[in-house]
Order: sequence, then C-alpha cells, then structure tokens
Amino acid sequence: MKNFTRTIWVFLLAIGTAFGQQEKGIIGANNWLNNWTEFNPSKKEYSEATQILTGNITEDTKLYKKHVYLLLGSVFVTNNAVLSIEPGTVIMGDFESKASLTITRGASIDAHGLETDPIVFTSNRSVKRAGDWGGIIILGEAPINKFGDGSVASFYSQLDPASYQNTNYGGTNVNSNSGILRYVRIEYAGKKVKTAGNLNGLLLAGVGYATMLENIMVSYSEGNSFEILGGKVGLEKLVSYKSSGNDFRFNLGTQSKIKNSLAVRSPYVSGRNGSRCLQVVSYDKKEGIDFSKSGTSVVARNLTLVNYSDNIKDDIKQGLVKEAIFIGENTKLDINKSVISGFNPAVLLDDKIWINQENLDRIKFTDMYFNNCNGNIFTEYNSNNEDLENWYGNSAFFNVYHSNADNSETFIDLNNDRRPDFRLRINKIIALNDVNSED
Repeated sequence: MKNFTRTIWVFLLAIGTAFGQQEKGIIGANNWLNNWTEFNPSKKEYSEATQILTGNITEDTKLYKKHVYLLLGSVFVTNNAVLSIEPGTVIMGDFESKASLTITRGASIDAHGLETDPIVFTSNRSVKRAGDWGGIIILGEAPINKFGDGSVASFYSQLDPASYQNTNYGGTNVNSNSGILRYVRIEYAGKKVKTAGNLNGLLLAGVGYATMLENIMVSYSEGNSFEILGGKVGLEKLVSYKSSGNDFRFNLGTQSKIKNSLAVRSPYVSGRNGSRCLQVVSYDKKEGIDFSKSGTSVVARNLTLVNYSDNIKDDIKQGLVKEAIFIGENTKLDINKSVISGFNPAVLLDDKIWINQENLDRIKFTDMYFNNCNGNIFTEYNSNNEDLENWYGNSAFFNVYHSNADNSETFIDLNNDRRPDFRLRINKIIALNDVNSED
C-alpha cells in the first residue's frame, strides 16, 4: 500500500511539473491569435473611403461596417460623446493631414469588434509604411504622478488653439471609464511630429480601470505600439508586431496589470536609439513630478517577448539587438511566468538603481524562461552582474535559463505566416491552462 501511495504521489508530481512548465508565456487552450490578427497587413486590400471624419465629434456617433471611413487631420471626440464602431468597420488614417483620433476626458469609445470581424484602423496609402498616420489617443480622468494635469498638445501639428483644452488628461477618478477597445487592429501608425517625436499606435493617458482593453494588435508602428501614461489599466491579449518604438511602455505613475500578451520584434526594425519590448519608468524628466505620489507599478503575467531572427547571435554581434526589458528608478515590476527569447541581454536595470534588498524586492522575476539571450539581468553600463545572477538565479524564484534554443524549437509554430502560434513548446506539449483570474 505504501509503495502504491508513493507511486501515485510521484505520478501527480510529474504531471503537476509538466503542466506547470507549460504555463509560461502566452497561454490558452486554443491559439487566441487566430482569426482576428493580421501579420501581413500590407497584403490586405480595402475599399476606398466613402465617409470622412474630421474636426470635433460632439454628440454620440456610430460608425458602420458598410462604410469605409477616412480620418482627416486631428479628430477629437468631445463633450462626453460616445463614438461607437460596428464590428468589421475599417477606418483609414490620412497620410497628408497626419490624421489621429483622440478620445478626450469624459468622452468614450465603444470599439467592440468580434474575433471573426475585428475593427481595423490602417493607413490610406496604397503602399503602406510605418508612421503613415498618427494613431489613437485616449485621455482619461485617473491619477498621474505629475503636479496638475498632463497634456498631449505637442503630439498634434498645427493644432487649433481652441482644441488645446481637449488635450489634457489626469484627475482623481481611478475607476473612470473611457470605453472599450476589443478585437481591434491598429496598423502603420506613429506619424512623426516635429515637437514631440513620434505618436504611438495606442496612447492611454490617465485612463481608468473601468476601461476594457483586450485583444488589441498594433503592427508596424513608427512610435511605441502601446504607451500608458499614469492611470490604472488592465490589459489582456495585446499584440505588438514589428514596432520601431517600444512595444509596451509604462510611465508617469501608472498602476497597470498586463497579462497574456505578445511582443514580436525584428532586429532590422527599431528606433534610432533602440527599442525594447517592455519599458517601465516613472518619468522622463524629474521636473514637474510629484514624488509624494506613487511611482509606476506594473504587474505582468504570461508575456512572450521574442526577437524574430534567423541568426540571433550574428544580429547581436552586429549591434542590432537590445535588451527586452528596461526598468527605471523609482518603479516596481512584478513579472511572472513569462518568456524572453533572443535579446542582448534579457533585462537591463537603470544605472541609478542601487542593488540592495529594498530595490530587489521591488523588481520581481519569478517562473521565467530566459532563452537564447546574450546574458540575463544586468545593470546599465555594468558588465558584472554576479549579484543579480545569484539573486534571480536562486531556486526559490523558479527561473529557467536556456542558452541557445532556436525560436522554431521554442515556440509551436511562429513561422506560419497566416496563423503563427507563439505559445511555448516544451516536450511538444501545448499550454492548456488559462491565466488565473486573481492575477
């Protein structure tokens, strides 16, 4: 009887270990990238625009699938209006006028697409390029860590002075609701503006927790794919594909949760100063920051951060690859059950972060899978990472290091152009467990 019981325990331990391994990176019983994503947007053809959106939208407005819409210039949804968009609707950003769509404080967007009928924002050019148009900006009423409100006025070229009031964000309502973005694709955004660099695919500034943000794909953005400034947001099933900027950038005291999300980088697509999959900072400049308020805090679960390369070692030698994650001072990051594959190194800490117990307790890496990276966790400008290796390599954190597994061996089917599968392949067993709701 004792031998039988022991055998059962060994069996259960083996099964539990196997399934535990499969939980790293993006997960799901099925490949949730199917149907609504598009990894070759240049091959998609859409009808000519039949309707124009321009100026201010001051009353509730609905966009319909039967039309194709052209965003012309800086379009603002104001006056607490709701912009509703039917599943399958296509909205094109105008190249010449540097088009953008801004949802102002108090207004909201209801862009609730379907898995089989996503809403698409794309360029109006016949030959599309990153940075063809501006992108989507959502301004909310949740707190930021600056004194007073924030403003995105510099993101607009030739802005009418009367519209400056529509560029402010921030407030005290943590749970404010700016609407829904679900099953939405944003392509070729990130237009360059002289006064502010590049716009972003999706900018969330002071956005509150009641806003629903899931199943959103940003591809070929010249700026950051997703930028979150302050606020408190929950993000799920986001995809950033071959962005020139950062994939996910958190700043200005945001309190964010991101889970089950994917960033795919290319060594040959990057901003002038290099770009990361995940950048967590509390400010760009200390001037104007209220240090009595909370710094940026990000909880990340089941991320897959991958550099798509046929020869990652050669690309690293040529200086084409940077770190996957950058962490600034006065921030918190708790990342768990995530995969980082093909970077130089995997993680870089700001050189202003002292390596001590207090700071290491604020930066947590647990149940991670580091693969094919030129080093794991370093401090900026310091090649000696022995302290960090000893800390995060402790068996209590359950982090796994693999030096040279090829991406084709690491992921189920990332070379499939139509339906790639970036779930982790371990012993040829597909991840079946969903993210726990409490995370």
